[in-house]
Amino acid sequence: MSIYFYVIITITAFGGLSIANLIHRKKKYGHPLICPIGADCDPVIYSKYSQLFRIPLETVGAIYYTIIVLTYGAFQVAPGLHSPGAALVLLELTTVALLFSIYLTGIQAFVLKQWCTWCLFSAAICLIVFLIEFQFAGFFDIVKVAKQLLAITLEI
Repeated sequence: MSIYFYVIITITAFGGLSIANLIHRKKKYGHPLICPIGADCDPVIYSKYSQLFRIPLETVGAIYYTIIVLTYGAFQVAPGLHSPGAALVLLELTTVALLFSIYLTGIQAFVLKQWCTWCLFSAAICLIVFLIEFQFAGFFDIVKVAKQLLAITLEI
């Protein structure tokens, strides 16, 4: 795996960690969470769905993103640590995180009927990390797929 992909995943996951921290700080101090595109995030982040076994979801997200940042940061320093076993564990962890993000997006859409843009950004970050890890596991070539999508877009 190229060290550039370690850097991309680390930076991307750091973005997710920043979002989790933002939500945590706003909830801790009781400040409204302003969504970038005008949605009202508060009904989502204060809903009964905002916890998992009484743990705030922003804490769960922060733990996940911290694991990803620290692990891929370690891979940058010592690329030999990135073994097939480590790749599989990270892919499994990210798959669970992605499926949970999809579930939470469904909760926003069909149960709460409210959107939290920050939550959607976090779900998108989780998807990006998953796609990169999925590529590294050898299931597909994301660069080839991106080039094909770009070629199709340019033809239209």
